[in-house]
Amino acid sequence: MSVTKDQIYDRLRTVNDPELHRDLVTLNMVKSVAVCEGLVSITVELTTPACPLKDKIQQDVQAAVGAIDGVTEVRVEFTANVAQASPQQRASESNPLPGVKQIIAVGAGKGGVGKSTIAVNLAVGLARAGASVGLMDGDIYGPSLPTLLGLDGENPTTRDKLIQPFEVHGIKTMTIGKLVDPDKPLIWRGPMAHGAFRQLATQTEWGELDYLIIDLPPGTGDVPLTMSQLLPLAGAVVVCTPQKVAQDDARRAVAMFRQLQIEVLGVVENMSYFIGDDGKEYDIFGRGGAEMMARELAVPYLGDVPITTALRANSDAGDPIANFTGDPTLADHLESVVKALAGQVSIHTLGGGLVQPTISVS
Repeated sequence: MSVTKDQIYDRLRTVNDPELHRDLVTLNMVKSVAVCEGLVSITVELTTPACPLKDKIQQDVQAAVGAIDGVTEVRVEFTANVAQASPQQRASESNPLPGVKQIIAVGAGKGGVGKSTIAVNLAVGLARAGASVGLMDGDIYGPSLPTLLGLDGENPTTRDKLIQPFEVHGIKTMTIGKLVDPDKPLIWRGPMAHGAFRQLATQTEWGELDYLIIDLPPGTGDVPLTMSQLLPLAGAVVVCTPQKVAQDDARRAVAMFRQLQIEVLGVVENMSYFIGDDGKEYDIFGRGGAEMMARELAVPYLGDVPITTALRANSDAGDPIANFTGDPTLADHLESVVKALAGQVSIHTLGGGLVQPTISVS
């Protein structure tokens, strides 16, 4: 008896996405099924090209379909289409960036924890996985993307009154650091900060993006408030180092995002430990503190990033690609964090997230 597509779809209904906990057919992830003399070819569309559990999905599909009598081989091909929670909201008049599927803020309760470094590597990592990514330097008080991305030789241009983003390292990016004198202190009052952030967000020609990463200034001031009123966010990532003083401020950042009704997609422990030239690991700041904090606050823990000479050197040189192609330990940690974030975005998106909060001040 020949194998039918109905049989295959019935078996695929028993295969769940490991993160979303619903079957592939219900999630509309099965895009095509072909059968020819015992050979079954299946195309599965992932919710992100950086899917952390792609291998698990492939194994489960092959096991489920391979159990059908008459099937001799199962081939699984993957495509990816970053999920969007609310097409209606993206197209609404209240959304100034309808071409962006997912907007993710990266914040921290205090400065000096490597928030911008993490934001840069999240953006580059998602782009390396195949996504279309933008990175906006929302840290209008102390923009560091010109250094981290090596933008010294780049000059901003406009077209039809829109700022053209720089296209470097596989991403689109814009920073206030390239729109002002680099030696001039950025002394902004609240309305000025609001206006600068709005201009960067809405007057940059981002085009169609899967993800827009926004690097926020540290703390809980004007910029996060402006962002929450202006943009529909998928959620926020909080960066924290292991020591308690950083945790205290990171807790405030988590509380701020929650008060603004912004989903906390996860916590990243940066500078988790130091790897010396001898290969030995040194827990300079007390390893694991951010993970413990995330568990206590019931938010996802996305992973840790160690201190390495390579990360410092590549950041100073404006070459984030080298973080993924050089030191394998560093690359593994960064790719793990990127995949964990992509997974959390998919979970939150298909769970009905992406809200734009309304703030009232009394």
